[in-house]
Amino acid sequence: MNNKYIFGGIIIVVFLGIMGYLFTQTNVQYEEDFTKIVNSKGTIKATGEWVKEKHYSIDKSNNIFTFYMKDFNGKEIKVVYKGAIPNNFESSTSVVVTGKYQNGEFHASDILTKCPSKYETQYEIKETNS
Repeated sequence: MNNKYIFGGIIIVVFLGIMGYLFTQTNVQYEEDFTKIVNSKGTIKATGEWVKEKHYSIDKSNNIFTFYMKDFNGKEIKVVYKGAIPNNFESSTSVVVTGKYQNGEFHASDILTKCPSKYETQYEIKETNS
């Protein structure tokens, strides 16, 4: 058999293997209930709000940001993020974290924050003046 066919076949098999791996890594579940997160094995997007009463901590030497968030049912979970605190974290109305639940903590690889919109307050003011 020709070497170019063998080489081409190897490239196709490697390509399909990489595609399969990437597909399994991008299959992310979205959960709003933290009880389901505790029992999950894969990568998850969890949404909730920051528990301001418990504050947050920043370990500057290890670049670790830790905080507590709760779901809409009131269940709390500790979130550990290796990276800097998001700029608008303290003014956020909700938080979406992506990561995995391990050893009693949610290890986030990404944090998204939703801040109050300036248009929401304008709409409410305009509506009351009518």
